[in-house]
Amino acid sequence: MNLYHMELSPPCQSVRLLAKTLNINPQHMVPTLVDGDFTLWESRAIMTYLYEKYAADDALYPRDPQKRALINQRLYFDMGTLYERFGLHYYPQAFEEKPVPEGTSKQFEEALQFLETFLGQTTYVAGEALSIADYAILTSITTFKVAAGVDLAKYANIERWFGTVSKSVPGHEEICVKGSKVFAPYFVNVKH
Repeated sequence: MNLYHMELSPPCQSVRLLAKTLNINPQHMVPTLVDGDFTLWESRAIMTYLYEKYAADDALYPRDPQKRALINQRLYFDMGTLYERFGLHYYPQAFEEKPVPEGTSKQFEEALQFLETFLGQTTYVAGEALSIADYAILTSITTFKVAAGVDLAKYANIERWFGTVSKSVPGHEEICVKGSKVFAPYFVNVKH
């Protein structure tokens, strides 16, 4: 089962209400994956579950504990630092028409600098091989660039990585870029 929705849409809200009633997702989070009688939400948890259940090998999510730990760290960095700081800075402006929250620009730039530093040490976000962490952060960076118009030119390592990964991950244009373009009108009046 897949549910694609927009929070502001009443028809989508009705579906979400029913999902709540049916207790499909008690935390009311998207994305949510229902696989038989198993329900899971939180995108990074879904990614690791899908990979562990369906991948033919461990290339994108190695079983080696140290490699996997670094990939997990980058997944958590994306969720808890990089994308969170983007949201703290841009979402109040985009969705609530509020002024730039104090200090959030600097916090977002700091998160980008962390990623720049990671990518100055390795080819990909969690080492020398493409991983599911690259997939997660690719969606974040695409949103920053395409939807919000964030200029990342001063981050040479991020730009290098983005140029490589955006061309090598199947479906990037169709899924990430297309989705970010739909999201873009919300960011027309934001301050960077």
